Amino acid sequence: MLTEVLDPELSISIMDLGLVYGTAISEGNARIELTFTATACPCMDFIKEDIRDRLLRESWIQKVHIEEVWDPPWTTDRITPAGRQALKKLGVGA
Repeated sequence: MLTEVLDPELSISIMDLGLVYGTAISEGNARIELTFTATACPCMDFIKEDIRDRLLRESWIQKVHIEEVWDPPWTTDRITPAGRQALKKLGVGA
């Protein structure tokens, strides 16, 4: 599901960018640990809204809690091989 949520600036999955640090779903409640590439990322609210919208499309999820995590800090080491390929196609090195 979260692979369908894209970073709006790069159009690459937040999962492939390594922005999701953890997930848990229990009794209809989804908890997402999420970071961003920078503390001043202009897309933070949009990404969080997109996560909520996508998860709430599932009938078995009633509530979504997103926790911003800044430790450990995000680095390009978190980008998956698929994410690196997608960035390469855009001409962005990682």
